[in-house]
Amino acid sequence: MTEPERPDPAVAASSSTPLAADGGIPKAHVTRRKRRQISLVWIIPIVAVVIGLYLVLHALRTQGPTIEIRFKTAEGIEAGKTKIKYKNVDIGTVQTIRLGPEKTGVVVTAQMTRNATDLLVEDTRFWIVKPRIAGGQISGLTTLLSGSYIGMDIGKSSESQRDFLGLDTQPSVTTDEPGREFLLHATDSGSLDIGSPVFFRRFQVGEVTVVSLDPDGKGVTARVFIRSPNEKYVTQNTRFWQASGIDVSIDGSGVKISTQSLASVVVGGIAFQTPTTEPPGSAAVNDAAFKLFDDETLAMKRSDAQLEKYIAYFSDSIRGLSVGAQVEFRGYVVGEVRSIEMEFDRETREFRFPVEFALFRDVLPARIARAEKNGVRIDPDALYERAIHKRGLRAQLRSGNLLTGTKFLALDFIKGAAPVPDGPAKDANGNRIIPTVGGSFDELQETLSSIAKKIDKIPFDQLATEIRRSLQELQTTLKGTDKLLTNVNDNVAPEIMATLSEVKKTMKSANEVLLSTDSPIQQDLRGTLMELNRASASLRLLTDYLQRHPESLLRGKAPDAPFGDNIPKTPAGAVPLTPSAAPKVNPEVTR
Repeated sequence: MTEPERPDPAVAASSSTPLAADGGIPKAHVTRRKRRQISLVWIIPIVAVVIGLYLVLHALRTQGPTIEIRFKTAEGIEAGKTKIKYKNVDIGTVQTIRLGPEKTGVVVTAQMTRNATDLLVEDTRFWIVKPRIAGGQISGLTTLLSGSYIGMDIGKSSESQRDFLGLDTQPSVTTDEPGREFLLHATDSGSLDIGSPVFFRRFQVGEVTVVSLDPDGKGVTARVFIRSPNEKYVTQNTRFWQASGIDVSIDGSGVKISTQSLASVVVGGIAFQTPTTEPPGSAAVNDAAFKLFDDETLAMKRSDAQLEKYIAYFSDSIRGLSVGAQVEFRGYVVGEVRSIEMEFDRETREFRFPVEFALFRDVLPARIARAEKNGVRIDPDALYERAIHKRGLRAQLRSGNLLTGTKFLALDFIKGAAPVPDGPAKDANGNRIIPTVGGSFDELQETLSSIAKKIDKIPFDQLATEIRRSLQELQTTLKGTDKLLTNVNDNVAPEIMATLSEVKKTMKSANEVLLSTDSPIQQDLRGTLMELNRASASLRLLTDYLQRHPESLLRGKAPDAPFGDNIPKTPAGAVPLTPSAAPKVNPEVTR
């Protein structure tokens, strides 16, 4: 098919356009074309711009302050990746990392969120969280997979700050955890470390947060945190001591071994308690300072206000007695030794050992001394003088343990003790003087010395001469006895052996004659027994006849009856004598 011919636009226009009035060129009319719609290609850029504007506005609205944190090293930190977290919530991101001034450490610049603005105060703390083992505890294990991050702990200050000094290690206690912190002063740190446990009656109630050297270098200060509600047990009279490792002590009662827990053996620890001999006092305030003792024994010792001081002078050896040794009264602990000195007594021209000891006011009858008796207060000095002069109160060194050689100071009333001068006796410091007596070991030494002197008087040389002479005489006697025994062995013994041989032969002959079955004695004995048997049978017949014929005793024996009637009947129970049962008689015996 042939395409229809399109009309020429100019011709069509000329034909449809009216002519001008003057017959000239027709007037043109402008026709507006319809505008085309926006292309879909522009939708994507427009959406991107809108999203970008929203993000910019959101970032401007949520963007917080920029802070700088100084660390010793940037280990585990990456710019643009490492997060800053508080309670495991992201509140910032590390932007840049650069070296610090003079190449000492690094400076980390971080962009914080607007919500973290109020958390950035003077005492806010930052640290790098990574796997760590301290104080027997393991922390930061999640960073093995997710990577390290910067931890944050907000402070309690109201002053805003943007420049911070990061911590070297993660704090074991956060500021929002309920409880109280206390300062402990000691001469050295022992086995303490950050995170070391704090015990109360062997229960862990807190931990060590900081251990630092004092500015003067003469000691250390440990900051401990006691969690609520256990902080109420810390009072003004509470005593703290190091419970690190195993505490081994040796005293008069033997060897003692104690420990708080297995954890304290490895990582150390601190224990505290209030002495039962003192009032507990009011609760300790936050950051209260206490002394940290080396062990429980030193910590629980009574204060000077609870002690009554005395002194005793010993002239014998004090070996085995040490400061802190017990003072006992008839086995009951009433005090402790405080000091041991040595001095020269100009009057006696001898050395002596002044031992200062303290008696417990709550144990010793110091209270009794001040008690009222019949409405009159007793004077302690008067009671002291009476105990010494009338009762014989004396101090004595005694052995507490034979294996260790330790000694203790004993107070007791000694019968027959040597008298002492009257009047109150006190030293230059006002301490009452207790007279002393020799110890049990000294008495034993004197006894042994006396025995040694008596033994020394024995004439051992003379006794040795007499013993030697007696031994010689005994040796001579033994030689004579030996000769006698030799003579007996050579002469008498053979004759005795011959005699014994003859006796043996005689006994054998007698055995053959007397005990042999065919011996004459045996045959004669059998014949005799047969005759006795016959006689007994005849006697039985006679008895039987008399029983049947008693009149024969008067009339005599009746005439013989016929042969059959004349045979005697065998009595009941008797055994008839038959030829086969009759014993055989040896003809030679009959001859």
